[in-house]
Amino acid sequence: MKSGFKWRGLLLAGPPLLFLAVFYFFPLFKILDLSFRSEGRFDYSGLAALVTGSRYLHVVWFTFWQAVVSTLLTLAIGLPGAYVFARYRFPGKSLVLSLTSVPFVLPTLVVAAAFRALLGPAGLVNTWLTEFLPWFPHINIDHTVWFVLLAHVFYNYTLVVRIVGGFWSRLQPALVEAARTMGASPLRAFREITFPLLLPAIFAAGLLVFVFCFTSFGVVLILGGPLLSTIEVEIYRQAMHIFNLPLAATLSVFQILFTAGVMWVHSYLGGKASVTLHPQSLELTQRIPKRPNERLMVFGNLALMAILLATPLAALVIQSFATTDGWTLAFYRELFLNRSQSIFFVPPIEAIFNSLGFALVATVMAVVLGGMAAKFLARPGGGAGSLWDPIFMLPLSTSAVTLGFGFIIALNKPPLNLRSSWVLVPIAHTLVALPFVIRSLLPALRGLPRQLKEAAFMLGASPLKAFRHVELPIISRAVLVGAVFAFSVSLGEFGATAFVARPQTPTMPVAIYQFLGRVGTMNYGQAMAMSTLLMLVTAISFLVIDKVRRPGGGAY
Repeated sequence: MKSGFKWRGLLLAGPPLLFLAVFYFFPLFKILDLSFRSEGRFDYSGLAALVTGSRYLHVVWFTFWQAVVSTLLTLAIGLPGAYVFARYRFPGKSLVLSLTSVPFVLPTLVVAAAFRALLGPAGLVNTWLTEFLPWFPHINIDHTVWFVLLAHVFYNYTLVVRIVGGFWSRLQPALVEAARTMGASPLRAFREITFPLLLPAIFAAGLLVFVFCFTSFGVVLILGGPLLSTIEVEIYRQAMHIFNLPLAATLSVFQILFTAGVMWVHSYLGGKASVTLHPQSLELTQRIPKRPNERLMVFGNLALMAILLATPLAALVIQSFATTDGWTLAFYRELFLNRSQSIFFVPPIEAIFNSLGFALVATVMAVVLGGMAAKFLARPGGGAGSLWDPIFMLPLSTSAVTLGFGFIIALNKPPLNLRSSWVLVPIAHTLVALPFVIRSLLPALRGLPRQLKEAAFMLGASPLKAFRHVELPIISRAVLVGAVFAFSVSLGEFGATAFVARPQTPTMPVAIYQFLGRVGTMNYGQAMAMSTLLMLVTAISFLVIDKVRRPGGGAY
């Protein structure tokens, strides 16, 4: 029996581990090899250029400090929102919380396009200033760090609200009440009781925000312009524009090691950010705002959320319809045409179909491989889960740009010569989506009562039949969540796709980037139109996830 149990575990873990070995570890090994070897000899020229070159030291420094400043700004703006959602009940709270999460699931290229639509040179604000207040100076933050910082706060705001707010809502009020009865002021009770208890959650949220800002690609590429470059952007430019592959590889290795260290610290702090809860703790800690200062706190934060999170997306939609001649569908109609008739350019509608096709293939692959990995991790015993779980999560701590770069240098020779194959795009998307699928399925599989499967076996059902008729109906909601996650991640993936997509098979993010890189009102309008379509699909996908997933069914 034990032998059969081990063989079933091997059959479950084998395909996803083989997939990671070929498409994750092998490309990373090739990056490492390219960093320190040349023509069969050790070559440290890439490392020397990184250490001694002032430009590359500046790139590393800028990547670090903009991530730190973005994290501090996000915490400063997000912590009051976390308090509001942790301590108050008000109508529509669940819907508002779901809507605050929409910016985070948007493709970064759509985020960049939204801020260009709002505050760019031809953005909505400057257009209105020209029309109604011509004497007022225009907002000129395009291609500056302020544009990047603002977009990063927009993108990561919900992480602070969800992580810190979720932890804060479960802190027992008796602790603060005891301090108050002993004469402590509200400020002192917060400083000496609440804040120390919140620190692990704040650090965990801050480190996660830092990682996303440190590995920022689409936002910096579009909003930062040619003068601002993070490590992600520099890897892309060195590999795709300058063709300095050793230096790009060295930058990739540095980023992998740094982000892996940060994610390890985040996992450690995540384990600390837990408290013993009573079943009614949320009812005890949350109240309806009645006093004027409480209502001001709630409505003030809701207004800030609307300005920060809603206005860029509203501007994106408006700019997709607005022209100097009025409202029109011309930008959307133009997506179906190929005005250039160039063999290197396809009608934009083909990019939409390409994205949908790649997303469907990637979703099937991610659900199958992620389901096998999750079922393996959920097996009784726990030892396998503690050993293999971090391995399956490794793609989450590796930037998509690094993965795409690894693909172009590792998968270009037989028997894995896939450089010119369309299949490389859904493979890259599957690799990015796989950890999300596993995390969606694992809590549901671990929560399955063992008695159900044992009863099915006793009645003569095979393992496959027991899974199909007993387990699958119970975990179907989690499977749907994982599938929607994989689909939306694939639709918006840009970092790896920028390396592996062929000119004949662009995706929607690639087409948006191409439109934004060209001059002309029509190109700009088409970028806004396609970004709006992508925003709607990803936003609806996330709202479906938030509606379908079971309470306590895993964080994301």
